Amino acid sequence: MSPTVLAIAIVAVPIVVLTALRINATLVFLSLCLGEVLVMFTTSDVASTVGIISTTGWTSPMLVSIGLLFVPAILTAVLMVGTMKSPLKQALNVLPAMAVGALSLLLVTPLLSDSMQASIESTVVWEQLKGLQTIVVGASALISLFFLWLLRPKHSLHEEHIGKKHKK
Repeated sequence: MSPTVLAIAIVAVPIVVLTALRINATLVFLSLCLGEVLVMFTTSDVASTVGIISTTGWTSPMLVSIGLLFVPAILTAVLMVGTMKSPLKQALNVLPAMAVGALSLLLVTPLLSDSMQASIESTVVWEQLKGLQTIVVGASALISLFFLWLLRPKHSLHEEHIGKKHKK
């Protein structure tokens, strides 16, 4: 697979999947951010623990890092299938889905082997995304916060109980 096709696939697959399956992309975006925190703070410990437990070759720090990055987002996506019900919310969900795709490429590329990383970094897709990294991350975070606020539950407390004591 050519590096350009791979880079486009890393960006496009989340957009298509999140939109087609009506998955709340904001929560997946935030789960991807959580995955990055896990990569930053737990990779070496998890890799050594998995290495002790496992007898397979799937314990390289690169694979552990990629797993830590994407497992929270994948689990969130699986649990959130069909949560975007209204057509308006589905249409607006494309924005955070695009954020998930762009952030996926930005976060996974440094975790890849040197040769794969170099080949992706030589693509136009990477150069443009890397040049817009601050805007992509900042706008994605703002869009995600906006959608969290927009999609909050309408009544977190029952109106009849606000300011009233329960009668016994």
